[in-house]
Amino acid sequence: MPGGSLDLVRLRVALTAFFALDGFVFAGWVVRIPAIKQQTDASTSALGLALLGVSAGAVVTMTLTGRLCRRHGSHPVTVVCAVLLSLSVSLPPLTHSAAALGAVLLLFGAAYGGINVAFNSAAVDLVAALRRPIMPTFHAAFSLGGMTGAGLGGLVAGTLSPARHLLGLTLIGLLVTAVAGRVLLRLEPPAPADRTRAAQPETDRAAPRWAGGRGLVVVLGLVALCTAYGEGAMADWGALHLQQDLAASSGVAAAGYSCFALAMTVGRATGTTLLERLGRARTVIAGGTVAAAGMLLGSLAPYVWLALIGFAVTGLGLANLFPVAVERAGALTGPSGVAVASTLGYGGMLLGPPAIGFMAAWFSLPVALTSVAALAAVAAAIGVSTRGAMGG
Repeated sequence: MPGGSLDLVRLRVALTAFFALDGFVFAGWVVRIPAIKQQTDASTSALGLALLGVSAGAVVTMTLTGRLCRRHGSHPVTVVCAVLLSLSVSLPPLTHSAAALGAVLLLFGAAYGGINVAFNSAAVDLVAALRRPIMPTFHAAFSLGGMTGAGLGGLVAGTLSPARHLLGLTLIGLLVTAVAGRVLLRLEPPAPADRTRAAQPETDRAAPRWAGGRGLVVVLGLVALCTAYGEGAMADWGALHLQQDLAASSGVAAAGYSCFALAMTVGRATGTTLLERLGRARTVIAGGTVAAAGMLLGSLAPYVWLALIGFAVTGLGLANLFPVAVERAGALTGPSGVAVASTLGYGGMLLGPPAIGFMAAWFSLPVALTSVAALAAVAAAIGVSTRGAMGG
């Protein structure tokens, strides 16, 4: 157990560094995908299959990581996964075929999925110890890391080869892991998840009997799924909607996702204050409602500037739904709860882009994007129906 408040502060800083590193490394890889496609001479369909390696590796590993965290602790598992993530991101430039790329991306995806479960589990323990809803701040660090990684990747894309760029990410990742990992390995989790129920507020202990079971964890995973569905859809289809349906320039279209991502980062940075004032359930209800309204505006507005406002409002609304879902799932059943919620959430991110594509072919892209609003409304409805069990 940490000896005092200083140890808790050190843990918080170290975990924040790992969240930021995860977003930074992943975004750095994503911006080099076009160059890797050219290097491997892969067709679009072959590249798509290879990229499924990331998803497959992540989904398979998330459940396993929950078990490893229970057996060995979330801190050492976080450090090991960070090392694997940092090393594996340097492998794609070494491949020269789609099959080889898919194989190394399985490893990269496994490390990415593993570290997400591990550091979220560690963060759940810290949240319980501090008795403050600080989980959104960790996810804000992930978002900031992603924006930084994407921005830096865009700047060096014209001057550095993918091999040098991604090797640089490896060195940065190993350096951050060496510094922040020392803190995690030296300090035990402050409040194991299986002990947090005794420390929960009276409103939580008054929840229905089924609230502490796996049923609620799955429901919380659905909230994460609804959120991640919107993130995936916005990343892959938002710019195209602005350019194709509203005749925006390429630069303005690219700014659409930036508005969404920046608003989500701001929402997460202020999420602790919001949770302290509203509680979990009302935060989910309000966030889902705001996101639904924002996405209806973003997808159906006849003007670019209105659509951009809608994208930003959507980002604000979705910002804290995933952190709340993962934190509550972890508080209920420990790392296994984090694994379930994360796996469902990641599934939503995978489901979003192809689902939007199919619906756009059947109807139109603006109509397809309203499915983001529909799922945000579902998340709000879940918040209403589980208000007592969710706490607040």
